[in-house]
Amino acid sequence: MAMTKGKQLWLTIFLGLMTAMAPLATDMYLPALPTMQGELNISASLAQMTLTMTMIGMALGQIFAGPVSDRYGRKRPLVLGMMVFTLSTVGCVWAENIVVFLFFRFVMGFAGASGIVIAKAIARDLCEGPELTRFFAMLMMVNGLAPIIAPVLGGQILLVTSWRGVFVVLVGVGIVQLLATLAYQETLPEKERKQGVLASFATFPQLFRNRYFMGNCLVQCFVFGSFFAYLAGSSFVFQNIFKVSPQMYSLIFGGMGAGLLVAGMLPARLAGRVADVKMLHVSILISLAGSVLLLGGFYGKLGMAVIVSLLFMTIVPLSVVGAASFSLALSKQGKNVGSASALIGFFSMILGGCMMPLVGIAGENTAMPMCIIMLFGYIFGYAAYKFMIEPEHRG
Repeated sequence: MAMTKGKQLWLTIFLGLMTAMAPLATDMYLPALPTMQGELNISASLAQMTLTMTMIGMALGQIFAGPVSDRYGRKRPLVLGMMVFTLSTVGCVWAENIVVFLFFRFVMGFAGASGIVIAKAIARDLCEGPELTRFFAMLMMVNGLAPIIAPVLGGQILLVTSWRGVFVVLVGVGIVQLLATLAYQETLPEKERKQGVLASFATFPQLFRNRYFMGNCLVQCFVFGSFFAYLAGSSFVFQNIFKVSPQMYSLIFGGMGAGLLVAGMLPARLAGRVADVKMLHVSILISLAGSVLLLGGFYGKLGMAVIVSLLFMTIVPLSVVGAASFSLALSKQGKNVGSASALIGFFSMILGGCMMPLVGIAGENTAMPMCIIMLFGYIFGYAAYKFMIEPEHRG
């Protein structure tokens, strides 16, 4: 990366903030789910639908933001996205019924998607090879701070105000992101941009036919589908089954985020010495084994300490999966990086968004749907790796 250390640090923080859109929009709000469910007199599945609308919005938003950024550069779509994200968050603060609230959650996710997909495209503008893996790993480390801070902050906010206060704080986050975007300098030169938005969208069929690229997309789809099932179910599991307070739950969730942060250091340290595909393989296997044990743990009604340990084993390797898989998927995409990043982002969120309401299908006092969805997600993710990614690295 041909830049000073100061500029590299600024860019890492800026892009880390943008890729943190998903955890900021969901994790800060998680401790408030049971409270909101009671206040609005809605079911657990409908409460989890408020997360689903954001995830689906983010998934669809990336499909548009990636190609648009390939045509018009990275900065202009980011500025517009951060403006709409902030305004729609204001709408969430003032929404008086669940239908209006769900609408603004969708718009919030759709607009916030620009930060997620364009941040990765900017990284690819500047880096390649092991350097790209290291930079993605740094982004995952910065991004790992959000799951630590967001739920803890959300839990503390609930001590002094209602769940709406969480969204007031998110309005402030949106303003900070908008100001940071205005300070960002464009990284995609005019001569390297697509000649039209339709030309960017036209690359999607080519990407769909690329077995190796789609293998990485499906790994992201299934593995992060498992992760979002955990996001949707964990607040009910700990607060309703283990009877912890919102504040204690936020600390448990923050501990998972700390694990993700530490695990995110591994790809940065191992890049160039251990192949990305090897890191991807091992990390998926660890999570798969953890999900099997987690299902057994809940079935056997084991204590909370054991369950937290098994969740830690299942969730934490995702930092390695994310960094390694993104690097492998984007390594050969060249000028298609915006569209490619958009597709990966879409697949990483769409299944999780759709699965979230199913986590609460059996009520808010059982963890079995969450565990089953997580297990099958890792099974299918490992299958995508074995049949679509690994064959390209043999011999």
